[in-house]
Parts: sequence; structure tokens; C-alpha cells
Amino acid sequence: MDTVEPPRVVRWTLGLEDATSLDGPVRAVEPLIQAVFGNGARGAVLRGEWLGHAVHPVLTDVVLGTWTSATVLDLVGGADSSESARRLIGTGLLVVGPTAWTGWAEWSRVGPRDKRVGLVHAVTNAVAIGVYTASWFARKRDRHRTGARLALAGAAVSAVGAYLGGHLTEARNVASHHPAYDERPTPVQA
Repeated sequence: MDTVEPPRVVRWTLGLEDATSLDGPVRAVEPLIQAVFGNGARGAVLRGEWLGHAVHPVLTDVVLGTWTSATVLDLVGGADSSESARRLIGTGLLVVGPTAWTGWAEWSRVGPRDKRVGLVHAVTNAVAIGVYTASWFARKRDRHRTGARLALAGAAVSAVGAYLGGHLTEARNVASHHPAYDERPTPVQA
């Protein structure tokens, strides 16, 4: 049987999982992340143990949804929608802190392969946050076109972060959930 080579992005992602060169940075941040986001009641709340599954994906929807909506306004609304786009970007920036905290709480419980990918996911998202912050400030200074261009760049960077986050949740099954979800048998369909 012939095997088909995986797409380039899959090979890149698998390379991140295997990149032991990321273990040094992981070890450097791990004690702080564990202490601030991973332990005790705070870690349990951030991981969504009270909800029965991870809170992080819900919050990422808010951040990415507001930023995507701003980009849509930039593309179809023009300069007249600049203030609305700025407010949407600002809303995403306000929610990004709790979103990152919940992500770090999840990260604190995973194995080495997932920590490597998670660290690149976090760094990529940090770059996107910086670009969106610059977009917000450009708009605040009435530089709509610059703000719109920066938002498009932020969207490109955050797409990479979203891909890595999706890889962690979908391909690697990294997400807190209540054990009751594992214990239920799959219903048989007639």
C-alpha cells in the first residue's frame, strides 16, 4: 500500500511536536505558569472543571469573532465603520487576557509534545495581540487604513495560532472535560 505524504502544514505541526529544542523554553516558563494558572482552585476554575469542559474554546470564539467582525467591517464598511471596527478590536483585546489564562491552565496539564505546540501557539497569539493592539491605536489616531492593514496582518497571524489551537483540541484531544463524558456508551442507532 502506498502511503501519501501528509500536507506541508501537517509535517510542520508534527515537527513542532517533536522539536526538543522547545523543551528549554517550556522548562523556563513552566514553573511560573504552573504556579499562577495551573494549581488549586484557580486552575480548576480556569480549566472549566465547574462547567464540565474547557472554557478556553468559548473565550477564543469571542476574541476571534470580534476581530473577524472588525476585518469584515474594514473590507465592506470602509472608513465610516472605523469606530465600530476599533470597538470590536478593543473588545477582543479586553477578552484576550482571560482567554490566555484559560489556555495556560490547560497547558499546565498536558505532556511534552503538546506543551511544545502550545508554547508556539501562545507566542503566535502574543504576536497577533501586539498587531491588533497596534491596529487599535492606529484607529484611535484616525489612521483607518493603517489600522485596517494591521488588522489584516493580525488576522493572518492569529489564523496560525488558531490552527495550532485547533490541532491541540482536535488532533491531540487536549481539553479538560468531566470524566462522565468518557464513561457513557455510544448509543446504538436503529
